[in-house]
Amino acid sequence: MNDAIKLDRALGLWSVVLFGLAYMTPMIVFGTFGALAAASEGTTAMAYLVAAAAILLTAISYGVMARVYPVAGSAYTYARKSISPSVGFLVGWAVLLDYFFLPMVIWLIGAAYLTSAFPSVPAYVWIVGFIILTTIVNLVGIAFANRVNLVLMLVQLAVLVAFVVLAGRYVIASNGPGGLVSATPFFKAGVPFSASIAGAAIAAYSFLGFDAVSTLTEETKDAKRTMPRAILITALGGGLIFVTAAYFTQLAHPGMDFVSIDAAASEIARTIGGDFFVTIFLATLVVAQFTSGLAAQAAVGRLLFAMGRDGVLPGSLFGRLHRKWHTPVVNLVLVGVVGLLALTMDVTTSTSFINFGAFLAFTAVNVSVIALFMKGNVQVKPLGALIGLVIPVVASVCDLFLLWNLDGHAKLLGLAWLMIGLGYLIYLTRFFQAAPPEMSFAE
Repeated sequence: MNDAIKLDRALGLWSVVLFGLAYMTPMIVFGTFGALAAASEGTTAMAYLVAAAAILLTAISYGVMARVYPVAGSAYTYARKSISPSVGFLVGWAVLLDYFFLPMVIWLIGAAYLTSAFPSVPAYVWIVGFIILTTIVNLVGIAFANRVNLVLMLVQLAVLVAFVVLAGRYVIASNGPGGLVSATPFFKAGVPFSASIAGAAIAAYSFLGFDAVSTLTEETKDAKRTMPRAILITALGGGLIFVTAAYFTQLAHPGMDFVSIDAAASEIARTIGGDFFVTIFLATLVVAQFTSGLAAQAAVGRLLFAMGRDGVLPGSLFGRLHRKWHTPVVNLVLVGVVGLLALTMDVTTSTSFINFGAFLAFTAVNVSVIALFMKGNVQVKPLGALIGLVIPVVASVCDLFLLWNLDGHAKLLGLAWLMIGLGYLIYLTRFFQAAPPEMSFAE
C-alpha cells in the first residue's frame, strides 16, 4: 500500500527558497560572529565572501544533479546513482555526522547567549534545559513549530535588518558617513589571507540550508526547472544576507576581543542599540535557536528511523515508533544524549565538526557531476565542459581546501567517523560482495 503513496508536488519556486532561507536561520550570522571574527582576525566579511563563492560554485552542481535526479535524498542519492552505491553510503554516513551535531551546535549557541544575559546561571543549565525541552516537545509532536516557522523567519529578518541599520547609525555617529565605506571588514593590514580562509571554513556553516532544499524535490512543481533555480537563489540570497550583516557588524566592532566569543553579537547589540534592543535581539535569537533545534532534532530522528526501516541501521533499535506518539523515541533520546557533548565544546569546534561532513557531501556532489559528464550522460553532456567539468572541479578544490582549514579536532573526529562508516559498510556488504542497503526518502 505504501508503494501507492506519493508526495504532493505543491511547492513553487519561492516556497522552496523560503524553506531554504528558514532552514539556514538568517540570524545564525550573529550566533557565530565571535568565533568567526577570532578565526578570521577581524575580516568576517571576507570570510563570508569566500565561503559564499565556494558555496555558489557547489550550488551549480547541486542544480545540475537535481535536474538529472529529481528525487529526494540530496548528496546521498546523487553519489549513489552517479558514482557507486558504496560511495553513496559513505556520503550518507558523513552527512549523518552533520545531522547528529547540528542540534548540539544550535543548543550551544542559544545557551551561550542566555549565559551572557544571565551570567549567574551556569551554561550547563541552559544546555541541559534546551535538550530536555526540545526532546519532550519532539516526543509528543512538533506541529506547532512548523506553523510558526515562516512567521519566525520574517521576525528574524526584521531584527537582522534593525541590527544592520543600528550598526550603520553607530558607525556614522562615530566616524561620519564616510565610515560606512571601508575595506577593513575584508582586508586588514598585517592579517594574512589565510586567516580569512580559516574564517570561511567556519562561515560555511551558515549556508547549510541551501542544499537542504534539494530534499523537497519530490514535492516541488516542475522540479527539473524549479529546483536548480531555487538552490542558486537560496545560496545567493544567504550570501548577500551574511556578507552584508558581517560587514556592518564588523564596522561597528572592528576588533575581535569580546567578553564572550560565543555571545559576541549580544555585546555589539547592546553597544549599538542599548538595553531595549539587546533584549529584543536576545529573545529573537534564543527563540530562533529553540525552534531550529526542534526541527534539527526531529530531522535526525526521522533520518535514523529511515535508516532503521531500510536496514541501513539495526531496525529493531532505530526503526521503531512509539505506539501512542508515533515518534522515534529511541532516536530522539539518542540525539539528546549526543547533545550533552556541548557541555565540553565551544562554537568553533562544534561547527567545524558539522562542516567536515558538509564539505565531503559538497565535494561528492561536484564529483557526481564530473562522473556523469565523463560518462556522456544525455542531460549533463549537453551543458558543456564549463558546467559539467570546469566548475565542479574548481568547486571540489574549494570545498576540500576549506575542509583542510577546519579545526584539527574536527578533522580527526571526521576521519574516525568515516573509518567507522567504512568498517560498517564492509560488514553490511560482506566485504563488498553485495550492494549496501538503499535508503528510501519517499515518505
